[in-house]
Amino acid sequence: MLNFIINIYTQAIYEPILNLLVALYNVIPGQDIGVVIILITLAIRIILAPFMHKALRGQKEMSNMQPKIAELREKFKDNRTEQTKAITELYKENDINPFSSCLPLLIQLPILIALYQVFDKALKGNLDGLYSFVSTPGILNSMLFGWIDLANPNIVLAIIAGLVQFWQSWLITKSQNQEHMDPTMKAMSIPTMYVLPLVSIYIAWKLPAGRPFYWIVTSLFAVGHQYHFDKPLVP
Repeated sequence: MLNFIINIYTQAIYEPILNLLVALYNVIPGQDIGVVIILITLAIRIILAPFMHKALRGQKEMSNMQPKIAELREKFKDNRTEQTKAITELYKENDINPFSSCLPLLIQLPILIALYQVFDKALKGNLDGLYSFVSTPGILNSMLFGWIDLANPNIVLAIIAGLVQFWQSWLITKSQNQEHMDPTMKAMSIPTMYVLPLVSIYIAWKLPAGRPFYWIVTSLFAVGHQYHFDKPLVP
């Protein structure tokens, strides 16, 4: 069963992304792997846009329900069973699935894993899995715009990746109803906004720069999507 799942993942996700990377690398003038990563990220974000939009809508619906949820928590603060029942009924009345924002994230998880593997292996010269009609370029040029070697760690890209993640977390927190948010969730939002970017910087510093560069690109697309989603709400 495990081998079956691995084969499906390899043939349906990993190999198509690998072949797209190499095909773009072959035709782009200058064969800049950084441009290829940007184009692939753009393609993936476009494909996943409906799922991500659904996740953002679910988050917004949950945020809008926070005042009513806070009232129910206060009303049934001495009876957790009744509290849970009342909140569940509230979700049903408003046709809200509290887990609706999780499914899109689960859908994109295998794609993110495949992207990491493709960038990592391709930059190391491992191009196993190319289709017969995609010509192998041999060793890929790992230089980003002729300036940064994406095959080696780079502290500058690591710091930028952390800053962009902070920007994304700040934007998400800003769009939520903080005043009526559950105290536990509100407390968790602080380390999410400030601590995780620092952890990301440390991890990215130890990895080949191709990975933090991908984090930067995909996070910027996510920030753009969030701004577009919140546009009517942003002064």
